[in-house]
This record gives sequence, structure tokens and C-alpha cells, in this order.
Amino acid sequence: MFCSKCGTNVTDGAAFCSACGEPSGAAATPIPAAVARPAPGRPAPYVAPALAPALPSPYAGFWLRVVAHLIDDVLLGIGIGVFVLIGVAIVGVGSLRTMFEGMNGENPQIPAAMISAIIFVGLASVLLAWIYNAGMESSRHQGTLGKMALGLFVTDLQGRPIGFGHASGRYFAKIVTGLIPFGIGYAMAGFTEKKQALHDMIASCLVLRRT
Repeated sequence: MFCSKCGTNVTDGAAFCSACGEPSGAAATPIPAAVARPAPGRPAPYVAPALAPALPSPYAGFWLRVVAHLIDDVLLGIGIGVFVLIGVAIVGVGSLRTMFEGMNGENPQIPAAMISAIIFVGLASVLLAWIYNAGMESSRHQGTLGKMALGLFVTDLQGRPIGFGHASGRYFAKIVTGLIPFGIGYAMAGFTEKKQALHDMIASCLVLRRT
């Protein structure tokens, strides 16, 4: 082809005219991957490591979490007490007195009605605690009433809100935490790097403190 300015014959693929320097309009030839690689013996180009996600708040301390847990236990105790009253109403106060008197006799037996009431209260308590914890931690508040009172909230490892299923996994992971002797599973929140208890690690969650 020829230069549009001076008419000089320009080699195919050349970006500029060799006579006047006018751009030829030819597309730049991409550098092959083999040429782009560093020559043998030369260090590879530096690649910056991926940065850890920036969390919205600092980790919550161990004692703040203990106090929040105690507040939640009191509130749940009140709720469970309501279920106990409902169970008593189902069986009847007179029936309970008769059952206790029969149990103190020569042939003590637990009547079927009392067994049913105990099962009802137990299942209702588990259901209440699950819905309360998972529901509140997956809500816009991201924490139970105890955590909200102390400015704490639950997130995933990237600091994002968690869903109900994720919060349910965290709640039932507390069963494993409770099996560790001397409360070590809970005490881990006091000395682990991210202030995580065992159930936080199992569920890949963090408890953060609002600033």
C-alpha cells in the first residue's frame, strides 16, 4: 500500500510511513503470548496479592457476647414459661394435682397426659429458640434482641448479611459447641483470631460490633 500523504510505498503491516512518519492506519499486530512471557532467568512480573475483604465493623468481644447471650436466655425463658402455662392449661390444674398424688403412691407412674405435656413444652421450646435466633439474625437487624441491645450483629465471612438457612445452620451448630467440655467451644470466641466461637467457624459466620 502507499502513504496517503507522500505516496511512498509502505510495507504491509507497518504502522507508520518510513519516509514522512504518517500513520498508515494498519492495525497494530498483537504480541504473541510467547513473546510477552519473561525471558528465561528473568523474574516474573509482580502480581499484587488479593486483599482481604474490608469488614464493616470490628469483631465483637467475648464478654459482650456473653451478656447478649444472657439477655436472650432471659427473654427465651419468658417465652418458654408461656408455653408451660399453655401445657398446664391443656392438662388442667386438677389433673396435674391428681397425677402428682398418684406418682407419690405405692405404684408411681407418669400418666400419658403428663408425658404429652412434657413433650409439647420441650418441642415448643426448641422451636421457639430456633425461630427466634435464626429469624432475628437473618432479618434486617442481623441479630437477636440481646445482640441488638449491645450493638452486635451477625454476618458471613465477607461481612454480608446471612439468610434464614445460614442462620439456622449457625443455631444448630451450637449443639456441637455445647458438646465440648467446660464450655471451651464458646470460650473460643475470646482467643481466636476473628473472635469466633466453634459454631461460628462451623457456619462460616462472624459476630461484629457496630461502631
